[in-house]
Amino acid sequence: MLASTIMRDAHRAGIATDLLTPLGSLRRYSPDIGDVALLGVAPLAEHRRVFDTFTSLSAVSEVLSVSTTHVTGATDRGLVTLHLAVPEHAGAALVWHTGSRSHTAQLQGRARTRGLILDNARLTSAAGAPMPTPTEEALYERLDLPFIPPEIREGRDEIAAGERGALPALVTELDIRGDLHMHTLWSDGRDSVEDMVFAAQQLGYQYVAITDHSERSLASRKMSRADIPRQRREIDKLRRRVPGVEILHGIEVDIMHDGTLDFDDAQLDGFDIVLASLHDHCGHEPTRLTERYLRAIHHPLVNVITHPANRSPARFDGYDIDFDRLFAAAAETGTAMEIDGAPGHLDMDGALARRAIAMGVTVAIDSDCHRSDALGRQMRFGLGTARRGWVQAAHVLNTRTVDAVRDFVARKRARF
Repeated sequence: MLASTIMRDAHRAGIATDLLTPLGSLRRYSPDIGDVALLGVAPLAEHRRVFDTFTSLSAVSEVLSVSTTHVTGATDRGLVTLHLAVPEHAGAALVWHTGSRSHTAQLQGRARTRGLILDNARLTSAAGAPMPTPTEEALYERLDLPFIPPEIREGRDEIAAGERGALPALVTELDIRGDLHMHTLWSDGRDSVEDMVFAAQQLGYQYVAITDHSERSLASRKMSRADIPRQRREIDKLRRRVPGVEILHGIEVDIMHDGTLDFDDAQLDGFDIVLASLHDHCGHEPTRLTERYLRAIHHPLVNVITHPANRSPARFDGYDIDFDRLFAAAAETGTAMEIDGAPGHLDMDGALARRAIAMGVTVAIDSDCHRSDALGRQMRFGLGTARRGWVQAAHVLNTRTVDAVRDFVARKRARF
């Protein structure tokens, strides 16, 4: 949000840059963001004017440091640093400032073996002659590598995968056909079903699932058994009014302390899709938590396990559970595991999502949104988290058509 505000205000102020891009952990969609940094690209003669314009923005309350290549300002929500690069070095600067440190260190070593030096956001020959890298692709090409997406630049095995030609074609926003997890005024959402559906329509989605909380959820507001037919009638009316968007009537049902579900089977059977969540750990140790999840996964009416770690970045790492057992059961039963884009979850995180798809699990990338104006933003957070896990479109339930989603639900019900 802070980066978006700064970028918007900078453009309005007429900062003459060809590029204004988030950097660092923000660009890599890391769950924890230490600070905000942006990269601008402009001719050297424009740098001073760009810095002056940036420091005069209303959001910048104090200038903390200035150099020939960057300026750092304080805002009421944290520090923001603007780096500037000239066009011929823009690619090297973007890779350098995006990181991670481990990834760039490996690139530096690779550059040295080719008689090059990657340092201080520039690529040069060993003799110090500048090597033009106007784009990131140009830098990676100089190092005999394909472009490596920012989300997987963690210094693990991405460079080796690039050498082998084995980098994945990561899922993108264009692949997403619908959102299977959102909340309305029927539980703890801010907006109506209609508001959420129209927002989804504006995003170009083919379908949405309205999935309010069941009645024993820990949410501030939830939907009772008596509310189910009333909400269904509202959705039926809306289906006739909103062409081009299929509206699935779903539920986010809580997994209770013994592994049973908040609503009974007769009620759940009437929903188009059922999401199950474990919000209350009840003080249970890992084995008990795992068994609760497994009972829900094996339930024939449960289609998606939402935010399975129930983590909250920078506050709670999530449940200590046996994810390999969960993933094996999910793959066996045809149950999707969710990658949740809500800032309070970003769960499953990249490493966990990668383990899931390696075991054959279908994932759902959802917004878990509670307000219509955040629907697109939280889906982007979910996508960034998924991309950190090397997730491709073929792994994702909601890159498929609505008929394929209905088939996914029907196949599990038919197996039991």
